Amino acid sequence: MSDPSFAFVASDTREAHEARARLEARYPTVAPEAADVVVALGGDGFVLETLHHAPERGTPIYGMNCGTVGFLMNHYDEEDLPRRLGRAEKVTLHPLAMIVQNLAGETLEALAINEVSLLRQSRQAAKLRLRIDGVVRLEELICDGVLVATPAGSTAYNLSAHGPIVPIGAPLLALTPISAFRPRRWRGALLPNTTRVVIEVLDPVKRPVSATADFTEVRDVVRVEVREDAATSLHLLFDPEHALEERIIKEQFLP
Repeated sequence: MSDPSFAFVASDTREAHEARARLEARYPTVAPEAADVVVALGGDGFVLETLHHAPERGTPIYGMNCGTVGFLMNHYDEEDLPRRLGRAEKVTLHPLAMIVQNLAGETLEALAINEVSLLRQSRQAAKLRLRIDGVVRLEELICDGVLVATPAGSTAYNLSAHGPIVPIGAPLLALTPISAFRPRRWRGALLPNTTRVVIEVLDPVKRPVSATADFTEVRDVVRVEVREDAATSLHLLFDPEHALEERIIKEQFLP
């Protein structure tokens, strides 16, 4: 991408707002809706939020770390930004589509770039049934919850729940239990990215469960369907020396 037009957006922190002011004073910019690239200043959470606003135009997002984690970010540097954007490498992500039915009989939908997670809402453990492409694979899972993660999200909550790290280009989804009690030895599964996962809450009144897709939470759910939304493409840009695929490989060898 030669001489791309770009816009800056910033998370709601003083550091990010100060960085945006300095960069806008230094470089010519356009409005985000007219930009070839949107430069997001913040942390991983802010990049995810920015990506959720990107599907309409497919504008690639280039993150510069002004936050704490920064796994999806490039390092912050104000020098020679147009050249960095011009040589950045693109990674295309497909989010998960979540379709939820709740106790009130409502059906709600949301997208998740990292994961869809189900969590118990009370002191009672959740009781869940897992269907994979229409086949019951676990009749009853007693647990704190369960999640479905994309490769990009496999190093986030999924990793904290002891799920597998999935290479960014792998056509796989991670299905990972959260504090499973029975079956005690079940550690989850790796599934083709074409899989339709259905999670049924077996006792939704006594053992209420919430479902969350990134920033969208639905409480008192009775059924959650999760699948990859292959029709939606989201694009992240990385400096060649900080490629996301390399970061995911390195993460697997950390002590």
